[in-house]
Amino acid sequence: MTTMPVMRAVVEVLKSEGVDMSFGCPGAAILPLYQAMEADGDIGHLIVRHEEGATHMADGWARTNGKVGVAIGTSGPAGTNMITGLYTAMADSIPILCITGQAPLGKLHQEAFQAVDIVDVAAPVTKWAVQVKEAAQAPWIFRRAFQIARSGRPGPVLIDLPLDVQKQTIEWDPDLDAPLPVHPVEPTAPRVDRALEMLLEAEKPLILAGGGVIGAGACAELREVAELLDVPVQVTLMGKGALDDDHRLNAGMTGIQTTQRYANASFLESDLVLAVGARFGDRHTGALDVYRGDRKFIHVDIEPTQIGRVFGPDLGIVSDAKLFLSSLRDAARSRSAAFSRPTWTSRITELKTTLERPLSDDSVPIKPQRVFAELNAAFGPDTYVVTAIGLYQIWSGMYQKVHKPRHYQVCGQAGPLGWEIPAAIGVKKALQSAGRGDTEVLGVVGDYGFQFLVEELAVAAQYRVPFVLVMLNNEYLGLIRQAEIDYDMNYQVDIHYDAYGTDNVTIMEGYGCSGRRVEQPGDIAEAIDWARKEAASTSRPVLVEIMVEREANSARGAAIDAVIEP
Repeated sequence: MTTMPVMRAVVEVLKSEGVDMSFGCPGAAILPLYQAMEADGDIGHLIVRHEEGATHMADGWARTNGKVGVAIGTSGPAGTNMITGLYTAMADSIPILCITGQAPLGKLHQEAFQAVDIVDVAAPVTKWAVQVKEAAQAPWIFRRAFQIARSGRPGPVLIDLPLDVQKQTIEWDPDLDAPLPVHPVEPTAPRVDRALEMLLEAEKPLILAGGGVIGAGACAELREVAELLDVPVQVTLMGKGALDDDHRLNAGMTGIQTTQRYANASFLESDLVLAVGARFGDRHTGALDVYRGDRKFIHVDIEPTQIGRVFGPDLGIVSDAKLFLSSLRDAARSRSAAFSRPTWTSRITELKTTLERPLSDDSVPIKPQRVFAELNAAFGPDTYVVTAIGLYQIWSGMYQKVHKPRHYQVCGQAGPLGWEIPAAIGVKKALQSAGRGDTEVLGVVGDYGFQFLVEELAVAAQYRVPFVLVMLNNEYLGLIRQAEIDYDMNYQVDIHYDAYGTDNVTIMEGYGCSGRRVEQPGDIAEAIDWARKEAASTSRPVLVEIMVEREANSARGAAIDAVIEP
């Protein structure tokens, strides 16, 4: 058997699992791993400015290519700084691996420098958190971590590496090794047949496509089923892009925040909902009595404990989304019949035509919807969009057109401020690694969240990672100001001072990047065009800061039949 340093064996495992890029910050307790990476030379690495940024970069990477993203940090605060990123990935079912250094095993009970029980800290926000106590276990633990991250409902894992374990030598032959299998979760035929019967019996059915459809690579099967059965499709926020926004059967997004009026209307008229890879989040459902109504629900999820978590469906099916949709398609084809719902699909078209919110507006100050009209006109269907949490994200989900899966990246459940910049770096690096470096990445940001991880601009500048940032600046904690309306208050949410508050253009320039401020609606298109060209020519991020109406609101309400229009 071949003998080698244990960290070299770990690097061999990482490579065979498809890792060719990592994001992290070296520290004394993780240097043996970095030494092995340097000696090998096949895994790229970006030095982050904050370990939370590393996790969001790994997250963006994984969302783009479906692989397991890797973030690396040293002991102590490096690991605790990763917790928000682990929570974000856990909430959105994104497979990432965080690797942390640790004090030597013999020092852990002595309160050694930067020694923290990161395994227990990370346990609630990971699928698996483990400390390697025996060097010979390391490659097997890494294999198992990748298997867990990919299996069932995907998610994050963390491996903690004590310094003395990292320095050991083990017997390991990478030529005899291979990734552990991920076993498919197949639906049972009787439940597929029952789902088909329920769909055929319904007069006004909808398919609800969640993020699980995109994660499973099931978007082609979704479209085939929808077209074969002539069933309109709605998406959740995480499922945006699962079906082209311009497809005739796309019925929008129901919700009490990020929503289309025609989507809520069509949902309320439906009599059956087939939810695939969706978790019935509260900002999608609103009041459950209204959401459920008298309609029937079929819930398909790869994770058994998701079924019935929010409410009990009429039919639950545990399955991988791709395998279920393929089975449903094949079962429908075996009927040798034509399926058509002209009355229902025509009604969907009517609702879209009459209830779609207008985007054109020449008002000053600039209306938020005008920004998205310009973005839809400027950026093509291949563009990857990254956005996080706030009024700007809600407007983006409401107004922004998306045509392909994995092209709309949003931290849907956790909503950490500042996610966009590091996530955009991860997205762009994934595209570059795939030979698609010319594909544009657009980050839609707010003026407050922009500053949470703004230091990661230095990473993008140093490593020449270009993308366009479009900021909707209302000089407010806008979503919280809107939430305070129900409390009859406007308290501690105004961040305006001087002319524009924080000078975000100068911040960009301080990192060696570029920026431009826009105050007139007629100037938006030219500024976006400049930014796209500037990003391409400088290979660095470029900001278009758009000063929007300060107290513009988004859609909001407690129930999908009582949404207050913006």
